[in-house]
Amino acid sequence: MDIRALTPTYAVSPQIEPSDLAAIKAAGFTTVIDNRPDGEIPPHLHTDVMKAAAEAEGLTFVANPVIGGALTQENLRAQAAALAEATGPVFAYCASGNRCSVVWALMNAGQASTDDLINTPAKFGYNLEHLRGQIDALAAEAEADRI
Repeated sequence: MDIRALTPTYAVSPQIEPSDLAAIKAAGFTTVIDNRPDGEIPPHLHTDVMKAAAEAEGLTFVANPVIGGALTQENLRAQAAALAEATGPVFAYCASGNRCSVVWALMNAGQASTDDLINTPAKFGYNLEHLRGQIDALAAEAEADRI
């Protein structure tokens, strides 16, 4: 398991195993978000298995499957809601941690600078530069909504 903290309250990781959940809890996380659709992983890592294992550790588990190249506004809303409802730090995982980073950057557009939203994940090898225009557009929408 490779925990990559983007903020003090949000970390991403490549795929985890049910046996990793005790260490995730011990690291202080209270919520686990699964950003992988069941169709791309073996049965022993499917949502129902991971949810049961997380809940057995006393963790909140949120399934928010993000299909590569088909991220939706609902994915952004679901991730933001999970963070808002969390009672402590949130741990999100997918195949590499990239999708979790993309969701984080897009849902925080307008709340942090575009440079920060791109440069923070870059420290862990996630290149989100191609999202600069999309982050800027979402930030502009958020600003217009505040006016």
